[in-house]
Amino acid sequence: MTNKQSTIEAFRQYVNSGKVAFYERYDMDLVMGQREGIRFRDVEHEKSYINLHCNGGVFNLGHRHPEIIATLQSALENFDIGNHHLISTARAEAAKLLAGLMPGDLNYVVFGVSGGEATDTAIKTARGYTGREKIISAKGGYHGHTGLALATGDEKYRLPFGKQLPGFEQVPFGNIAELKKHLDHQTAAVILETIPATLGMPIPTTGYLRDLRKLCDENGTLLILDEVQCGLGRTGKLWAFQHYDIVPDVVVLGKGLSGGIYPVSATVIRQPLEKIFHDDPFIHISTFGGAELGCVVMKKVLEISSEKSFLAHVNEIADYIQDQLEALTKKHPKFFIRIRQKGLMIGLELKDELCGPLLTKTAFDQGLLIVYANNDKRICQFLPPLIATKKDVDEIIPKLDKAMSEAQKLKPLLKVKNFFGKMFSKS
Repeated sequence: MTNKQSTIEAFRQYVNSGKVAFYERYDMDLVMGQREGIRFRDVEHEKSYINLHCNGGVFNLGHRHPEIIATLQSALENFDIGNHHLISTARAEAAKLLAGLMPGDLNYVVFGVSGGEATDTAIKTARGYTGREKIISAKGGYHGHTGLALATGDEKYRLPFGKQLPGFEQVPFGNIAELKKHLDHQTAAVILETIPATLGMPIPTTGYLRDLRKLCDENGTLLILDEVQCGLGRTGKLWAFQHYDIVPDVVVLGKGLSGGIYPVSATVIRQPLEKIFHDDPFIHISTFGGAELGCVVMKKVLEISSEKSFLAHVNEIADYIQDQLEALTKKHPKFFIRIRQKGLMIGLELKDELCGPLLTKTAFDQGLLIVYANNDKRICQFLPPLIATKKDVDEIIPKLDKAMSEAQKLKPLLKVKNFFGKMFSKS
């Protein structure tokens, strides 16, 4: 048995047998080996893949960014996890920098480990501050798999684990009229991803988000924007909500804050909201949230991501890749319908729900890791690392072109329910 085979068998027996079965069925059972920049290799066969999924933005700066590695190595000389009960230099400096990069009085940072934990904290804060219970979220949105975060998501994520928690309602994304029907004086918060990735990157109109902000203000309801995937420069601005000339009450961040190296998340709240922690400043804790090593890494990520030259590069590559993708829509008009794009937050809108899973597979065979949007399988999420160059794009596009051609050849031969229905619907 090779090292790869033994890894797969151990994973099957001790981690997740269903996941192994899924990848084996579609001949996608790679084990990640060496990784650097926009690429990673299979541990055994050394086949190279370009990461166009980035784990939802974890690898915005690519794999093993040298500045992030050096920062962590240096931090290990002085820091460890730290003690969440005590005052911390690393936490203070990271929070100060993050608050300084936020508009308005978004001045306080509550640290966590994951985006789901950060969402839970946002909801707790909204309920504690307003004294209300109801939380409104978007159908097809996604905010994590933890308790309160899970309750904001679609039923398919919750149903296997029991009944829905009380106080949560969903409305269609982008529909102000429907939101008005649900918004009342029991509504603590509306929570949305500024651009919902799992829903397939529908790009909101400026009017929608401005109207939403106004309605929340009139109703005394807090607006929580989840920028776990679309923040940190992904859209060409540091924060996606900056495109829409609004300021939320709470911002949820995660994934990319880690630099792909050390898990950390943050819930950034407006200054008035911080009063809910005054009576008992130990009422909310997270043992590993804001680990001092993670905060040092996070600070470096923020420094890199907020540089004008970095954001200018993101916009330059976004324009370049848009031209290339538009050419593919003309070449494959019966398969690739249109692009959904804000910076390098990109969704490839395809003909139907078979096309997303099918392109995921054929792109994989070409050495491209892209993943279809689970709540709209017509869309493939296309999230290049923000460090990608024009040379990288020139390598990616021909592979994507070939993957689309292969997908179109395979599509008529497949029976949707038999080939993809059971497995892909649960992924």
